[in-house]
Amino acid sequence: MARASIPVDLFNPGQVFACLGFLEAADVLLGEAEGGFDWHDPEHVRFLMSAEGVRNPFEAALEFIVQADIVAIAPPGYVQEKGDVPECSEVFPSEEADPMRLPIRLSGATGTVSVLGHWADGSGRVDFKLYSGNRSALVIARAMVTGTGRGEGVKSLWERQREELVRDPFNLVVPMGGSFNLDPRGGWSAIDAGYSPNDCGHEVVSSPVVEILAAWGLENARPHCEDGRREYVYQVWQRAAPLTLSRAVLGGAPMTTGQRRFRFELALSGKNKFVTFSEEDAHDDKRN
Repeated sequence: MARASIPVDLFNPGQVFACLGFLEAADVLLGEAEGGFDWHDPEHVRFLMSAEGVRNPFEAALEFIVQADIVAIAPPGYVQEKGDVPECSEVFPSEEADPMRLPIRLSGATGTVSVLGHWADGSGRVDFKLYSGNRSALVIARAMVTGTGRGEGVKSLWERQREELVRDPFNLVVPMGGSFNLDPRGGWSAIDAGYSPNDCGHEVVSSPVVEILAAWGLENARPHCEDGRREYVYQVWQRAAPLTLSRAVLGGAPMTTGQRRFRFELALSGKNKFVTFSEEDAHDDKRN
């Protein structure tokens, strides 16, 4: 088994969701992935992960992301009038196919495939779709990986700062042209900022790694919506846990020990919603 760890800010919901995304990726790519958080030193909290083989599981996940072919998928018979033509799939997460909400498929050179589409979930669970406007999930995902004219993606960081990216993937922040709105460092509204950075041409920086891996982490687990509107709760766990248990605990399932609970609100900017930094719920703190 290969073991590795990375720094994480537990008060950044996007980083916590991205940790689960790394765990999802490692389980698909390497097998038998387990993960958990170490907060014994409050100033240097880390996410620890292990998986089969000898390769650093964080490195394997990042390499898959930067090399993957990304396409949108749609149900049979779907017709799109403009833009990239999606590939048809017999399995689709909702009854209707919205061109802005189509799931995406990441395909690796070795044949590994993963489908992401929590924003299109029609099962009755909270879909946690935060982005709005004329940006599709495919456009956002490609921007997070390859960058745009207005910002960088994971690929440029991989090519320029690979060792640092593997060692500390969440804290290499860059200007980005658009996102899933999952990293609160890049979330803003004109009211919060006191002006509109977009109108003034000012860059807002955040992590493309957090954005794309958090989207992966939310595929099979969601933060719990407590008030039915904009307040959400997630949990972190201390001991190494397999993927299925990790999904459940993040969404609110109880553990006897080694569990912490956080809550955050969604900020609004027009029709867009943004994840904000969280506060810890001390009443449910089970740190030992």
